[in-house]
Amino acid sequence: MAVNRVNGIEEIKALAGQDLGKSAWLEITQDRVNLFADATDDHQWIHVDPERAKDGPFGAPIAHGYLTLSLVIPLFHDLLEINGISMGVNYGLDKVRFPSPVRVGSKIRLGGAVDSVTDVSGGVQMVVDFTVEVEGQDKPALAARALYRQYA
Repeated sequence: MAVNRVNGIEEIKALAGQDLGKSAWLEITQDRVNLFADATDDHQWIHVDPERAKDGPFGAPIAHGYLTLSLVIPLFHDLLEINGISMGVNYGLDKVRFPSPVRVGSKIRLGGAVDSVTDVSGGVQMVVDFTVEVEGQDKPALAARALYRQYA
């Protein structure tokens, strides 16, 4: 895992078309799933009841899809460090899919690639394609296209 470092708008523009690599692995614990359930009031048994989940469709409790999506934020810091700007904002998502579950106890990592960088008023917009892999699984847990704006 190597962090890509850029400084300023011109270096951000040069990222267009670049693969950012992969993050470190992160283990998904039952404690993390339970905290997310508490924060979102989503206490569905497939997430928070390990005993019942053993007999469920996934054979174990699974992380919420939106928990997996939220972990893109810290894992993205493993891929890209941006300096020399006044502000960066998450502008939204164009597409998000959850092709396979993330079982509690498994490890995930983020892969990212900058699809494009376009000018916007006062800065640039980056379109970044993300994939969350699950260690030992062929099918990804998440595929998403995110939009970020960076201002000079």
